[in-house]
Amino acid sequence: MESRNPNETGGDDAGRPFSPEQVEKKTPALRIRRSFERIESAGSSHHCNAASIFLYSSPILTFARVIRKKGTEEFSCVPYIIALLNSLFYSWYGSPVVSHGWQNFPIITIDGTGVVLELCFISIYFWFCPPKMKIRVFAGFISVIGVFCIAATTSAFVFHDHHSRRVFIGCFGLVASSSMYASPLVVMKKVIQTKSVEYMPFYLSLFSFLASSLWMAYGLLMHDLFLTAPNLVGCPLGIVQLVLYCIYNRKEIMEEKDQWDLEKNVDDFGKDVDDLKPKQIQLVISDDDDTKGKS
Repeated sequence: MESRNPNETGGDDAGRPFSPEQVEKKTPALRIRRSFERIESAGSSHHCNAASIFLYSSPILTFARVIRKKGTEEFSCVPYIIALLNSLFYSWYGSPVVSHGWQNFPIITIDGTGVVLELCFISIYFWFCPPKMKIRVFAGFISVIGVFCIAATTSAFVFHDHHSRRVFIGCFGLVASSSMYASPLVVMKKVIQTKSVEYMPFYLSLFSFLASSLWMAYGLLMHDLFLTAPNLVGCPLGIVQLVLYCIYNRKEIMEEKDQWDLEKNVDDFGKDVDDLKPKQIQLVISDDDDTKGKS
């Protein structure tokens, strides 16, 4: 009977198959490829963190306006509540309880920052919104916290392996992230109806597109479906928001220019009328003087 070398069959001397780490050590080409993948994913994660920081901090300009005017005007709180839910789920998804060790540490850092920022934005919105809106904001906030606590507790005590926990929390994160990228659809509808981009912040749309594109690339490099799938939704939605902004912002600029030209023409006409008045008065005076001279 012909004997075979265990290394040729992918196993050790006892016939047990090699683990992925052992295969990587024994195959130089695979080891080099994995090294390049780690370098690429590390570089991609830094870009993702930067884009996500800008995404989470972009509403600062909006809330500076809310504080300055002491009112929320027509701004919606829905995107910020859903963004909080997304940040909570992915912070938990990247923790060692769900993932293996600290392999998803970049997710914890960025989404942990997102949790803090979204809590600040929701607090400001709650303080300045009308009394009827306060009830809706509070109900939405409590619902988000309740859903997250139930999911996190279930993943920690019901499931006993990392793979099951990742799948369970990943499904919640996928839904939350897709909802976060789809939440501006409410604002987009208002933009189309009013033909104004006043209540659709440009930087929020821009960094939403950039962050979704980069996280999609990071998820592909890490072979992580739960990072890739929601950003496949967010990337085209970000493009649609930017296109809408370009279309209706251009119309607003043209309307403002036409209005400015009209006001300028009215002012010029008023100046011409003012210039004519002294001449008419002078003419009347000269007629009176001639009459008196003749008499």
